[in-house]
Amino acid sequence: MKASPSARSWIAAGVRHELLMRALPALRHEMAGPVSLLRMTLLMLKRQAGADPVDGSACVQRVDQASDQLAMLVDSVRALRDWELATADEGLARGELVRQCAGLMRAAFDLNGLSLEIDERLDAAAQNEERWPDGAALRYLLLGALGHLHDQTEEPVLVRIEPGDEPHLVRVRVAPKPDGREDAELMQHRAPRSLAIDAVCLQSLADDLGRTITIGRDEVVLSLKAD
Repeated sequence: MKASPSARSWIAAGVRHELLMRALPALRHEMAGPVSLLRMTLLMLKRQAGADPVDGSACVQRVDQASDQLAMLVDSVRALRDWELATADEGLARGELVRQCAGLMRAAFDLNGLSLEIDERLDAAAQNEERWPDGAALRYLLLGALGHLHDQTEEPVLVRIEPGDEPHLVRVRVAPKPDGREDAELMQHRAPRSLAIDAVCLQSLADDLGRTITIGRDEVVLSLKAD
């Protein structure tokens, strides 16, 4: 029986949920940093406020530090809204998108014996780089491509994110990894993933997000331009 449009939407929603769960450890780490610093600052403030005599300038300095750290925490919490597809945003530049997604997935790749590398043409900050709308959709799309190659790979490889032939294209491909013997041991102990992102899941995600994607054996090419 052919899946209905509603069923395909549910498949895409399931893929987005799985990708969010994979990115969550990195998101938690980004939020935990300001919390730890804020707690330490408040402890120092409490100690200085209880001193005799009280150093007013030092207390003010600690309060300013706590205010800055709280602002960082608030920004991290607000950033969670960027994962909602209905949220209007100013879009993402291609290089910015790549750096965000690579930062979210790098630790997971390293722990599983894979390496994640960004082409230097994307890693360099471009002042006049075009911004593409629907940043949340683009983030899910690129994370989906990374997750697909991650789940389909059984050998230590280097996963490279490269610019495509056009400014709106991004290519993610796997390449042999030199001297991957130690990483091969990591892959042998990799826990099986029951919710692997196969080609069908990735294509369903792209269709739901209104983006064109080409899935090959060792690479995925995705378009940032809406269909």
